[in-house]
Amino acid sequence: MKVLIVTGLSGAGKSSVVKALEDIGFYTIDNLPPNLMVDFIRLIQHTGQAIHEVAFVIDLRSGKLFDELDKSIQAVRKKVDNIEILFLEASDTVILQRYKESRRSHPHSEDGTIFDGIALEKEKLRGIREKADYLVDTSQMNIHQLRERIILTFDTKDHTEIEVVLQSFGYKKGIPMDADMVFDLRFLPNPFYDETLRDLTGLDQRIRDFVMGEEKSQKMLQKIEEMLDFLIPHFAKEGKSRTVIGLGCTGGQHRSVTFVVLLKEFLAQKGYKVSGIHRDMKGTQ
Repeated sequence: MKVLIVTGLSGAGKSSVVKALEDIGFYTIDNLPPNLMVDFIRLIQHTGQAIHEVAFVIDLRSGKLFDELDKSIQAVRKKVDNIEILFLEASDTVILQRYKESRRSHPHSEDGTIFDGIALEKEKLRGIREKADYLVDTSQMNIHQLRERIILTFDTKDHTEIEVVLQSFGYKKGIPMDADMVFDLRFLPNPFYDETLRDLTGLDQRIRDFVMGEEKSQKMLQKIEEMLDFLIPHFAKEGKSRTVIGLGCTGGQHRSVTFVVLLKEFLAQKGYKVSGIHRDMKGTQ
């Protein structure tokens, strides 16, 4: 198990970091009293849950319990394979500006200005800052840049693990609501008008030969392959574990099924986990 302790200055981006960590598979807990970390680890190990990466967000919101952090870290080290500390900070002026824009008060400025609160926080966090494995200054980062930094640093998964679902459908029954993108294939040759092919589906080689018999069909397949080859790694990088690609024709029997079959072969050769669903094809209802 890997444990990451996320801490740092208020306004430095801890909430954004939590979201990024969740997207890459971390189990995150915000504002947990430090002395409860080891209890949580024991609970996971006792129940046998398949949780391999845990992030605890711990800062001065814990009050006096924050003083137990060093002792708690030592206790966790005895229970897990790896424990690291990520410390987030930003310049005083940037933190001030962020609080002004959000119209929120700094949690440690009740008896003074925001700058007073920042100074107090820096002093109390100095010890944990010196022990941090990762020190990230977010002063010049927007939310997207911070997210990318976190993913590049902590996401060690093989991005070919993303699941790609290819779904054929017929437009006459509507577009799939869960599709991330949709390709319209109704301009391609339609076997429906050939009585010898009408009752077959794109699972039959004769249908695939008919649909792919024209140059425009081959070009369309090539362009979709190129687009998916480009997009899927970026989807994975953004933390998506599953993407649904809709391929539609009029009835969902011939052209769309053909493209699902061919694209499934293409993506499987690329090493992706891919499946095909035929929503409106005969025999699948």
